[in-house]
Amino acid sequence: MCGIVAGIAERNVQDILLEGLRRLEYRGYDSAGIAVLDDACEIQRRRRVGKVVELSQALAREPLAGKAGIAHTRWATHGSPSEHNAHPHISTDRVAIVHNGIIENHAPMREELTRLGYEFLSETDTEVAAHRIAHYLDQGADLLQAVRRCVAELEGAYALAVIACDDPSRVVACRNGPPLVVGFGIGEHFVASDVQALLPVTQRFTFLENGEVVDLRRDGIDIYDREGRRVEREVRVSGLTAGAIDRGQYRHFMQKEIFEQPYAISETLEGRVREDRSIVPSILGVLAETVLPQVRAVQIVACGTSYHAGLIARYWMEEIAGIPCLVEVASEYRYRKHVVMADTLFLTLSQSGETADTLAAVEASREERYLARLAVCNVPESSLVRESELVLLTHAGPEIGVASTKAFTTQLVALMQVILILSQYRGVDEQRLRDLRGQLLQLPGLIERTLELDPAIMRMAERFVERGHALFLGRGAFYPVAMEGALKLKEISYIHAEAYPAGELKHGPLALVDADMPVIAVAPNNDMLEKLKSNLEEVRARGGELFVFAETGVALQNGPGMNVIEVPAGAGMLAPVLMTVPLQLLAYHTAVFKGTDVDQPRNLAKSVTVE
Repeated sequence: MCGIVAGIAERNVQDILLEGLRRLEYRGYDSAGIAVLDDACEIQRRRRVGKVVELSQALAREPLAGKAGIAHTRWATHGSPSEHNAHPHISTDRVAIVHNGIIENHAPMREELTRLGYEFLSETDTEVAAHRIAHYLDQGADLLQAVRRCVAELEGAYALAVIACDDPSRVVACRNGPPLVVGFGIGEHFVASDVQALLPVTQRFTFLENGEVVDLRRDGIDIYDREGRRVEREVRVSGLTAGAIDRGQYRHFMQKEIFEQPYAISETLEGRVREDRSIVPSILGVLAETVLPQVRAVQIVACGTSYHAGLIARYWMEEIAGIPCLVEVASEYRYRKHVVMADTLFLTLSQSGETADTLAAVEASREERYLARLAVCNVPESSLVRESELVLLTHAGPEIGVASTKAFTTQLVALMQVILILSQYRGVDEQRLRDLRGQLLQLPGLIERTLELDPAIMRMAERFVERGHALFLGRGAFYPVAMEGALKLKEISYIHAEAYPAGELKHGPLALVDADMPVIAVAPNNDMLEKLKSNLEEVRARGGELFVFAETGVALQNGPGMNVIEVPAGAGMLAPVLMTVPLQLLAYHTAVFKGTDVDQPRNLAKSVTVE
């Protein structure tokens, strides 16, 4: 949520900043703005409510010219979406600031600054930082000193980028929570919320740690820690290219990412399953062979879609490895007391690795007696990866659509790899493990075949356009699959959707079933099939209409009240991964038919970096 781009160069930075904002649109936002220092060292600003295209059109009519600037996409927290609440905020025509996060002590700071004579023009928490920096500039500090003195007073989570007329040769930025990446150029340097924002101008980056401040100048960059000591930081070359986030032939990023899943899963398996079908524990890090043999329980903590992946992994963990597994939403975990079983591994899941609640849970886990922290993540440079002793990267590639697709399925594949490694230490039958590793290797091909169902699923989706509600059903490990299907539908089509274990129908949800309530079910050919069929008959008997994704071999026929699409068999224990794909396609096509914003659904953000 929210996005920052800032930089200083020997050329006009307007278009660089604007392109950076376009590349951060996936994060979720409701307004956008840019401010630059012009040749007269005055701040010029444009802000617009709505999409970046609105800001782009305003800049086409009235362009800005400046060699130092800041830009922002805002996701409203304090104050409604409006132009006066949009960033950048300006203090006394001298200081401009953009901010991600929440300043928790803004109210007393606002009162003090009002007494000092500063005028507030917005309802945001951000404006207090702008005025506070201006206050310290009035006292004779340079911009770097003023920012450092200001952030020493702030409570909460924040990333800031600041320019000032008093000090036009620099941009100063800092981080305490929300991520900031520093981009290195020749005679120009930048900061942004994400590497992707800066790929058109550089592939050389480093990442700020919490509490650090960066001083950007045309001739160099200096990074300082909380105590003001200069920090030496390795510069990394990103393997991503500017074209990595293009839609290509696809109408939406979400559609592209759904169809990228066979490749993404292949990448997540590449080099990890050897010819003898064993998995090397060292893929988790140098401590793996010391830590993993000791694991007697696993605690999984995650948010949103990643939480659903954890729920599926719990079934696998206990059935395959025989290891007790608990799964909890990070925003709940961090605020309660815990009883930690001896020799428990703390496992976190995150696409971005910057989810605030998950990071806070990791920090809380350090006060408890866990063996180690293992992160399953898609971003190698993320905070979560840096804060964890063990790491398994998903290699999904950039995921731009807010509704997660390939990040979810690659998380499941990575989790199965973790479970198989743990099973190797638990004395699980080797032939069973070989069969499971074989199923992993077959999965990309099975997903390719499942994607061939796209035209049939698109026709099915037309039936949902006028529906206001939907019920998803599954049993066992397919109940979290149903939860993920319901989440996808509600996220992007705005249809109210809920998921239930199919066996719970008679305990309440049957009261909702009628001809206007579509019921979507996933039907694998397993030992729960007959019980699931009985649950489906309960729906038909009450006039409900069923939409069933059934594994080949399941004896369900199309007919009145029953719409069946066959999904390829052969995935075995990994069938939950396969069954997720048609539910993604159903949600996608329903949203397209309804005309919603598929990639940037209202009120949502891709990377949730505040509570």
